[in-house]
Amino acid sequence: MLLSAQCTDKKVNEVTPALFAAGPTPSAMAALTEAEIYEHIRQLGLAKTKARNVHKLAHLLITVHGGKVPSSFEELEALPGVGHKTASVVMAQAFGVPAFPVDTHIHRLAQRWGLSNGDSVERTEKDLKSLFPPKSWNKLHLQIIFYGREHCTARGCDGTVCPMCRELYPKRRQPVIWRRP
Repeated sequence: MLLSAQCTDKKVNEVTPALFAAGPTPSAMAALTEAEIYEHIRQLGLAKTKARNVHKLAHLLITVHGGKVPSSFEELEALPGVGHKTASVVMAQAFGVPAFPVDTHIHRLAQRWGLSNGDSVERTEKDLKSLFPPKSWNKLHLQIIFYGREHCTARGCDGTVCPMCRELYPKRRQPVIWRRP
């Protein structure tokens, strides 16, 4: 998650195995230099900043959190390079706390499907949380991401390709964008 800004999940998944082989624990990652971390992730956008954040984060996990990933939104969001979306993913996936992480995929699909007006990811998160019960959030955000990747891609859906868009907009080639009244 820390590495995903300005690049694809596919690219992050290509470089992380070697990075985590070199630094499989917070202590091992902290022992690497920023330059060594950078060499593993240099193919990613913003690699120098990300290397610095990974290095600082590893040190903070050891010195402040006893080598453990913190289990609150506030503590997670205080870590370098960790924003609300990343904190939400960690809380949902690692700790089972209801959260609805909104990335660009979910933001785009929620707007396309008329579930949010799409003004901001913050607004989309609020709208989705109001539409669905908390017990469904952790699973539903993943289902939306996977559905979008498979059926309703950013450039690949014109309202006729994706089964969801065809169902929602049977007489239109393009989905209607929901706008605030």
